[in-house]
Amino acid sequence: MSLKDDYRARYQSVLASLAVELQAFIEDILKGEPRIDRVSARPKEIARFLKKAENIDLDGNPKYAHPMHQIQDQVGARIIVFYKSDVQRISEILLKYLRPTETKDLVPNSEWQFGYFGRHFVCLFPREIINPDWPVEQIPEFFELQIKTLFQHAWSEANHDLGYKPEGGELTGDQLRMLAYTSAQAWGADRAFDELHSNIQTLQ
Repeated sequence: MSLKDDYRARYQSVLASLAVELQAFIEDILKGEPRIDRVSARPKEIARFLKKAENIDLDGNPKYAHPMHQIQDQVGARIIVFYKSDVQRISEILLKYLRPTETKDLVPNSEWQFGYFGRHFVCLFPREIINPDWPVEQIPEFFELQIKTLFQHAWSEANHDLGYKPEGGELTGDQLRMLAYTSAQAWGADRAFDELHSNIQTLQ
């Protein structure tokens, strides 16, 4: 079978159901925790998986020799919280129940740059959410977990739509600077709200 057929079979037999179970698992862990806007989990769409599988490394070689095994975000979970301090708080709670193999705080390369911010984990799937009736060969080992603030999430969604799928071709320099400007505003709003929340909590 082709890679498309392989992934479609996995998507239909396991990934869609696995995402539902993962979301319920995370929601149960975080039940009653304050300042969580939403929890979601979903399988990677077939077209997005195939596009990622075509990625080329810096030497011009395929990045994934075995994409069905190497692509780790075939299921992605996302938690959106109110404030920056909530990212750390929720991370600490989840790490009592999840087994991460990789942790990244994604930030721009320089303090003078603005762009995507967020905390990402690559985690092993919890054994308790695996249905024994699922075909073992179709169950991936890992999923990606993102924890972001409302502002980080809003900016990344708009940036993905505007910056990565420009209908009129590549963005101009001024348009890229405008995206960086909006990221700086989101960063500033995140910091302001977090400091206000901390100050109010201190006074109570």
